[in-house]
Amino acid sequence: MKISAVELYVIKMPLKSPFVTHLGTIKDRKGIIVKITNKDGISGFGEGVAFSTPWYTEETVETCLHMMTDFLIPLLQHVLIKHPEEAFSLFKAIRRNNMSKAALETALWDLYAKSHSQPLSVSLGGTRKEIASGVVVATDSTIKALQQIEDYLKDGYKRIKVKINPKQDYSFLTEIRKVYPDLPIIADANSAYSLKDIDRLKALDEFNLMMIEQPLDADDIIDHAVLQKEILTPICLDESIVSFDDAKKAIQLGSCRVINIKVGRVGGLSEAKRIHDYCYARDIPVWCGGMIEFGISRAHNIALASLPGFSIPGDISASNRFWEEDIITPEVIVEKGNISVPEGSGIGFMINQKRLQQVTLSKRSFVF
Repeated sequence: MKISAVELYVIKMPLKSPFVTHLGTIKDRKGIIVKITNKDGISGFGEGVAFSTPWYTEETVETCLHMMTDFLIPLLQHVLIKHPEEAFSLFKAIRRNNMSKAALETALWDLYAKSHSQPLSVSLGGTRKEIASGVVVATDSTIKALQQIEDYLKDGYKRIKVKINPKQDYSFLTEIRKVYPDLPIIADANSAYSLKDIDRLKALDEFNLMMIEQPLDADDIIDHAVLQKEILTPICLDESIVSFDDAKKAIQLGSCRVINIKVGRVGGLSEAKRIHDYCYARDIPVWCGGMIEFGISRAHNIALASLPGFSIPGDISASNRFWEEDIITPEVIVEKGNISVPEGSGIGFMINQKRLQQVTLSKRSFVF
């Protein structure tokens, strides 16, 4: 794959409804679309999933632009990449900045799959023809949460994730369980607790949750191991797992019983696959997390979730969950709680060029 050009599109779209957590409220979403074209004129697409502010990780849209423009893209200029896994070693000299790396690496995976005329899922080793879909309820209102759950269940979603924090957790989950006593629920804490809250977290065991996601600090593994020994609810680590080594150490320490894999957070599909393979070999369930993505990243997530170890419905919802109109065609559709894995080459979706132009704020081109 001799690269001839890289293009970066900074885009922005309003969400259909606000996405609310205790860390803040998101009303519109900026992101970066990456297009990499080879000497044969074939293009692969990736997506930078960092947010506009560093509330989830230290990266932002602006820092990703800086890292890709000044450091990562120049590394691609004079190399012949035979396989996208080589990007991991190529980018290794640049510390962290995983979302910047993933934006380019996922485009290389799409380009590789298209160059070999095969679906991205097949290139990754996926085995599923369809994946189960879950969805996130993100509101601070119990009434709105119950209404959203009702609507999502009508759409067929197979599990619900709710955002919790110490101010509303017990009362919030109590009201939901009154209406939906057997609903598969993930409680996502986004690091809202500390070990001082052990008794409070123990009290959540009665709700029979699928798991509690990232209850403690975003960079912690040690305290989560202490907490997991004290509570019955499985802990799922999200923000703490930014590499294969993090996943390996967390499992060895007993810090969690489930891992959420996000392609952007771990630096790309290659590292995501390594984490999956390690967990799958040890019967550790994994699922694919979401980042309020546009359609390109959503397509990469679908391909990843086709791997056999993704036994829990991920945060991979329909395009119309967030957007009035997505930037891919056809848009992602959930039918009876499932999403079909595309059979076309690469990510299996076309770019909606008209929509992309409508939402583009700026564009940068690099011709090699």
